[in-house]
Order: sequence, then C-alpha cells, then structure tokens
Amino acid sequence: MAQLQKAWITIVLLMWIVVVIGIGSVSIGTSLFAAGDVVSGVEGTVKKVDKAAKTVSVTAVDGTEHTFHLVERTTIHGAAAAYKGSEAAVRDLTEGSRVIVHYTKKGSEEIAEEIDHLGKDGLKASEGAVTRFDRAAKTMSIKTADGTEETYRLTDHAAQDAGRDTDDAAKQSAHVVVYYSEDAGHKIAHFFESR
Repeated sequence: MAQLQKAWITIVLLMWIVVVIGIGSVSIGTSLFAAGDVVSGVEGTVKKVDKAAKTVSVTAVDGTEHTFHLVERTTIHGAAAAYKGSEAAVRDLTEGSRVIVHYTKKGSEEIAEEIDHLGKDGLKASEGAVTRFDRAAKTMSIKTADGTEETYRLTDHAAQDAGRDTDDAAKQSAHVVVYYSEDAGHKIAHFFESR
C-alpha cells in the first residue's frame, strides 16, 4: 500500500510539473510572439484623418496608399514633444503633413506604432555617409559633407526597420538621411533611409 501511495504521489507531481511547464511555455511563446511583431516604416504625406474611425490615410513617397489604425500605444513625435494615444494622434495629425509611420500588421490591418512628423514642426534631418552601425548597441554614426562625425542613438523601431544589409552598407560608406530628435543632449534617430 505504501508503494502504491508513493507511485500515486509521483504521478500527481509529474502531472503538475507538466502543467506548470506547459503554462510557462505558452506564456513565454505568447510574449515572444507579441515582442517579435515585425515593424515596418513608410514615409509619406497625410491624406486624410478619420477621427471617428481613429485612422489616418497616408500616401507613401512611392505612391502607395496606406490606412493606419491609431491605438492607445501609438506614439507621436514632433520637434518638441512626444506623446501617446489615439486621441492625441487624431488631434495632432493634419492633412498635408509629412510623416514617417512605423507600423505592424495584424491580418490585413496596419497598426501605427509610432508616427514621426517631418519638416518645420517635426524631426530634424541630417545627411552623410555611414561610418559605423551597431545594431546591438542601437547606435550609428555618419560623416556629414562638412566632415563632422555625428553619432545617433536608434529608437527600437529604427533599429528594427534597418535592413540587415545596413551593416555591410556601413562598410561601404552608404549615403543616408537620418531623421532625428534631441533629448538631453543626445541625437535620437527615429528613421533613416539610403540615398
């Protein structure tokens, strides 16, 4: 009888271990899936803002049309301020504004994760040749036309948006335009593109 009780306790303990490991695997897998969403970036001009539907339509520089859904986690960057939320986004976005939208896809929907204003009231721009790119450290440096070397910290989205060929391009001194803001004396690159 004692052996039967020990066997039963062992089976129950093993079942609990399997359940705990299973639950842990599912929660880890779910959080990795959410964190692993692919973020893409598109530069364009705001065509329409629909406050009721909480969407913004953007005509990309290549002529394609995108309709982005604004959600509470959508972050908006201007020259002087950054803020979150769909309410703030629909209030601040205006037709004709130049923007860069960082977005993820959920089925056929494009979800705006971050919107960066460009131009007079938006992010600053700098051009130069890439001299160093470190994806792990989220930094890049460029040498401008006047010979000045500028170093930028990359936002998470900028680091994700960067093509995997950027490391090789840095070795070849690729020419880029970097769109950035400044925070506590540091230049923060939100988006960059090859020219």
